[in-house]
Amino acid sequence: MSKQEEHLRKPEWLKIKINTNKSYNRLKHLMRDKRLNTVCEEAKCPNIHECWSERQTATFMILGDTCTRGCRFCAVKTGLPNELDWGEPKRVAESVEIMGLKHVVVTAVARDDLKDGGAAVFAETVRQIRERVPGCTIEILPSDMKGDYESLHTLMDSAPDIFNHNIETVRRLTKRVRAIAMYDRSLELLRRVKEIAPNTPTKSSIMVGLGETKEEIIEAMDDLRANNVDIMTIGQYLQPTKKHLKVERYYHPDEFNELKQIALTKGFTHCEAGPLVRSSYHADEQVNQSAAQRRIKYMKGYEETSGKELGNYTF
Repeated sequence: MSKQEEHLRKPEWLKIKINTNKSYNRLKHLMRDKRLNTVCEEAKCPNIHECWSERQTATFMILGDTCTRGCRFCAVKTGLPNELDWGEPKRVAESVEIMGLKHVVVTAVARDDLKDGGAAVFAETVRQIRERVPGCTIEILPSDMKGDYESLHTLMDSAPDIFNHNIETVRRLTKRVRAIAMYDRSLELLRRVKEIAPNTPTKSSIMVGLGETKEEIIEAMDDLRANNVDIMTIGQYLQPTKKHLKVERYYHPDEFNELKQIALTKGFTHCEAGPLVRSSYHADEQVNQSAAQRRIKYMKGYEETSGKELGNYTF
């Protein structure tokens, strides 16, 4: 083994605790019964056992399981997608209700084959969840919809609690890491969301370990803040298969700590940074105060009218 290969062995802090308890198995069976996809499984998220077993949260992936793009970091399969399934929003909402979620993340494969990029299905999913579980806060994580800002209005009319769109990496590496997506187009999408809904928190994420420099990471922070992004997450890139981009280096937890502190001094209201952090990691902690209060008000009203105690429903 070469020195470089030896250096790139996964360090101790990247060991993952596996916990397939009853909660995990229950959620997995529910997803299969409802014919739903999760980015937790498709993208091989390292936190799936923590989220499904301990936090009982999940990130639903709508618009099918086949992406029209082939980003070199992502494990979601690429190809020609199936026809739209308009029953999917209802099944997602039913699952959120059965699981008793207080916060849900809805993401999707990129659907460049659709004129609106899937915005209408996204919006319907948000509406269905709100109808069935009014107290649940909702984060959406769409693609850039190839810059179709008319469709962005369709999406924002559903009034999500958090709008998330990831730039994924620094400017210099975007062309090598992402397919079709453009760094500046992603920034413009985030800026336009704030123009449409100034009080909706916006969020973005980058992976490190792809060959970027610290200065480039800080530049990405500045670019996000210049477009009024409120929340940032920073995680370690992990190579899903041998066909994907290689890890250039592993960042130590102390380096993530430093990046988090830099992000907070830049003006981000919240920053999650760590080796296993992903875009949806601890997403329920990032809901803004107005959305949290809306949920608490609903839950208190439910307790008063039903006579049932819901336990801890605060954030």
